[in-house]
Amino acid sequence: METIDQKIKELNALVTSGKLMEAFEKFYHEDVQMQENANPPVVGKVANRKRELEFLSNVSEFRNASVKGVAANGNLSFVIWSYDYTHKEWGEKNYTQVSVQHWQDGQIIKEQFFYGN
Repeated sequence: METIDQKIKELNALVTSGKLMEAFEKFYHEDVQMQENANPPVVGKVANRKRELEFLSNVSEFRNASVKGVAANGNLSFVIWSYDYTHKEWGEKNYTQVSVQHWQDGQIIKEQFFYGN
């Protein structure tokens, strides 16, 4: 059985190679809750799939996504990301984000993203 450490490495490899939706479909639980900073979480895979696709459709130029650090212990993992892209509504974005994942049944059941505004 794959460990959380192995799964998060595979997920990150998919994201850095531009396969965000493939990573989402494989590693996210049907009941996933995804939360941006302190905003209310978006609940369920269907609602989060829609949110992800809307975000991706608004990215006009994707320059880079790279992993700056990873840790996994038990059913908890976190990834420090560096992102650089242009969004149709938000303009040029270049920032660091920490993603905290809670795992259940080998998939992410809850993920919260922390970043500056």
